Amino acid sequence: MKMKHVLVIAACLILGYCASGQAKLERQRAKDPRYQYNLGLVYLNNPSSGTTSLDQAIDCFDKALALNPKYYLAWNARGLTMVMKGELGSAVESFKKCLEINPSFSEARNNLGSVYESQGLASLAEVEYKKALAEETYPNKELPYYNLARMAFNLNRYDDALSYIQKSLLVSPRFAMAHNLKGMIFEKTQLLPEALASYEQAARIVPDDMNFQFNLAVAKFNAGSLDEAKEIFSLILNKSTDAELRAKAADYQKRIK
Repeated sequence: MKMKHVLVIAACLILGYCASGQAKLERQRAKDPRYQYNLGLVYLNNPSSGTTSLDQAIDCFDKALALNPKYYLAWNARGLTMVMKGELGSAVESFKKCLEINPSFSEARNNLGSVYESQGLASLAEVEYKKALAEETYPNKELPYYNLARMAFNLNRYDDALSYIQKSLLVSPRFAMAHNLKGMIFEKTQLLPEALASYEQAARIVPDDMNFQFNLAVAKFNAGSLDEAKEIFSLILNKSTDAELRAKAADYQKRIK
């Protein structure tokens, strides 16, 4: 019996020590801006519960910034989260705050430009994209080039759009979205063979993107390659969960029959 008492007491002491150690760790984490920032990224990148997860991410980024107001990465992440929540005004303020602290952090400039573009402020967006490109150390220049190309495309400036998208692809040759946009530019300028080649490249790089597949199928339909188009439309109907895209694919299927 005595041995059992000793074991129980020992076990209790170990559990008490573990609980005390865990509590200490939690207190340390609560005061660590980097931990709060990283936890926020977990919520941001794994939005399993939708808005709730984004709110949890904001809470973590705000805690990080309360501990270190000059934590520019947390300001940028906060801005991205606000974009996902649809709160564009708050996103703009967060990105601006990030750039006040670190003007050379061009990722935030590109993000700010994207928000301006979403708000219909094309001239402000263009300024931010070009500032990002002017930063020599910025490693992801394909993104502002792509954004400038998309903006020019939406404004029917197809020559500018093509110039920017080609620069984007020089930086990142496997940038599937850029190949897809290049196809759209060629299609608008009546260069169907070139459009087909670009759509095929996008679909080859990311075969599970049904929007890329749809653009490729429509281009093949317009080129008269009906059997190939029908096969791709069938793929979309089997794999896509987008009701609108499925309806468009089904409509083309009927036209082929």
